[in-house]
Amino acid sequence: MVVATQRKADEAGLTNVTAVLRDFVSEGTGLADAQASCAMLFNILHVEDPVGLLREANRVLVPSGTAGIIHWRRDLETPRGPSLAIRPSAEQCRSWGEKAGLEFVRSENLCCCSWHWGMVLRKPASD
Repeated sequence: MVVATQRKADEAGLTNVTAVLRDFVSEGTGLADAQASCAMLFNILHVEDPVGLLREANRVLVPSGTAGIIHWRRDLETPRGPSLAIRPSAEQCRSWGEKAGLEFVRSENLCCCSWHWGMVLRKPASD
């Protein structure tokens, strides 16, 4: 997927995409502070240290940068995804994000998929 993603970005003429194979849960993103306008944390916050991942997202975001969260719903069985027991709720993720220094912006209704919920958080304009 890393190679395919980079190839598609190159074919589309996108010069701001660099696909990297990295275990960022254990190694971090490898990015310098304030390098990204958006961080996407999709279906990953059921890890052992979700606040740590959100702190890393906050660190690499520019002031007023956004963090998008999408996760599996925990109120219904789905054909795939982690067990219901480890799926975080939107309320948990909001709390974790706020502990990591992010501000809640809004919840998102994901009309494209009834198995997920979403939200947007933002790095404060000035830390």
